[in-house]
Amino acid sequence: MTLADRKRLEVARALSTGPELLLLDEVFAGLNETELKQAVALIFKIRQEMGVTVFMVEHVLSAIMKTCQQVIVLDYGCKLAEGSPEEIANNPKVIEAYLGGAYAEGR
Repeated sequence: MTLADRKRLEVARALSTGPELLLLDEVFAGLNETELKQAVALIFKIRQEMGVTVFMVEHVLSAIMKTCQQVIVLDYGCKLAEGSPEEIANNPKVIEAYLGGAYAEGR
C-alpha cells in the first residue's frame, strides 16, 4: 500500500463516522505531484459533495492555496495572520516570517 493509499484510507475512516467537521494533519505531506492533485480533488469533493467542513494543519503551501477559503498562519505557535489565500500570500508579516526580511523589503 502506497503512502497516498494510506492517507486516503485514513480520510475514509474519519469520514465513516459521518462528521460535520473533518480535522486533517499533514494530509498532503510526502505526496508526489500526481498524488497531490488527487488529494486536492478529494478535499474539494468532501467539502462540496458531502458538505463537510475541513480544518487542516499543513505545510504544503501550493495545496493550501488551492483548497482553502480561509488561512491562518502561525509563527512559533502565535497567530501571525488570517485571511484568504491571496491575502496571506501578499501579507508582509507572513513573507518576512517565512522568507526573511530581505525578501519582504525587495518585493
